[in-house]
Amino acid sequence: MAGSREIRNKIKSVKNTQKITRAMEMVSASKMRKAQERMKKARPYGDKIRNVAAHMSHANTEYRHPFLVHRDSIKRVGIIVVTSDKGLCGGLNTNVLRMVLGKMKAWQADGEEIDVCCLGNKGLGFMNRLGANVVSHVVSLGDTPHLDKLIGAVKVILDGYTQDRFDQVFICYTRFINTMKQEPVMEQLLPLTDERLKSGMASKGQSGAWDYIYEPDAKTAIDDIMVRYVEALVYQALTENLASEQSARMVAMKAASDNAGNVIGELTLVYNKSRQASITKELSEIVGGAAAV
Repeated sequence: MAGSREIRNKIKSVKNTQKITRAMEMVSASKMRKAQERMKKARPYGDKIRNVAAHMSHANTEYRHPFLVHRDSIKRVGIIVVTSDKGLCGGLNTNVLRMVLGKMKAWQADGEEIDVCCLGNKGLGFMNRLGANVVSHVVSLGDTPHLDKLIGAVKVILDGYTQDRFDQVFICYTRFINTMKQEPVMEQLLPLTDERLKSGMASKGQSGAWDYIYEPDAKTAIDDIMVRYVEALVYQALTENLASEQSARMVAMKAASDNAGNVIGELTLVYNKSRQASITKELSEIVGGAAAV
């Protein structure tokens, strides 16, 4: 019966684990709905300010903001990596970090230096183990991210670009597509590209760009808009990553609960076989003893 006792203990342990994964699945489902609402609210503003900034990059103004000026050569790259603070969310962080690692190796092969800003504990731990030059980081953002917590870390990268320490700035995060699918993306943050402008005009059947009337003057307006542009993109990336994290965790915990149920079924079958074999052995011994008498 020692084997049966061990199997019973295993079944009990797996059942306890299954209770935990089911509870985490329900919590993630609740948080996922809130995260998706927050993400949907951030998307329209982010898309609109991308278009505004793209048109400004083609406008004929006397003042050109540093974020709109393309560098002739790329010697140093700044990258903002957005990950989660906690694990148990499948391959969410692994996929985006694998993509970042591949790009970093390509940049290093071209002789470019890389500085990293980490938003999230998982990305920070990975970059520290990798030995990357982490210039700023923010962790423990919680389920409701606030922009004021991000400004300090992101400003280090933006100041570096303004002071010509960086020639390009990228942001990497996981884009939410649906509950079952999340996609790691790397988007060029600075200098501003015209991909958004071209895609927007192509979808509307337009050609060319337009200028704006600036009040009180072009420098003041463009400086403020560029800051809002960067803030909006970083905040949107964070909300997208948070919605992806909760969705991935819910799916992972559901899969873990289902696997635990399968393991419990298999262990129960083994336990019943072991118990039946033990009963059969005892009956055989009783019958054999009675026949000997």
